[in-house]
Amino acid sequence: MKYDDFLGQVQNRARLADLGQAERATRAVLETLGQRIPDGLAGNLAAQLPHEVGEHLRRYQMFGELGTGEHFDLDEFVRRVSERSGLDGPQAAFVVRAVCEVVDEATQGSVWQKVSETLPSDLRTLVTAGSAGDVNIKRR
Repeated sequence: MKYDDFLGQVQNRARLADLGQAERATRAVLETLGQRIPDGLAGNLAAQLPHEVGEHLRRYQMFGELGTGEHFDLDEFVRRVSERSGLDGPQAAFVVRAVCEVVDEATQGSVWQKVSETLPSDLRTLVTAGSAGDVNIKRR
């Protein structure tokens, strides 16, 4: 998938006004995901995405080390995406769903499944929900 196609899909699914918002949302979600998942897995996922998109995951890799990712929960994940994107909590959670859906479709093999398996169940539910329908997530 090409960069412009990726952003267009995010814009459409997240119901964002323009490609600039789609780029900010994508960056916010992937930078946060890059902090949460193991470095090697972040690199594997980034390698399957358009270069401009994958770089957001690589930004938080600890080069030369085998980092395991930060351990934070759903609330903290959504808070960080909200802060980075400028969206409120519910909008940020929806953007996470849309961006992750496009990431899943843009990658091959089981890399996205491996990514989701590294996450706690509440966060896994959010990132695998897709952009259609409701998601019932118990928030603290």
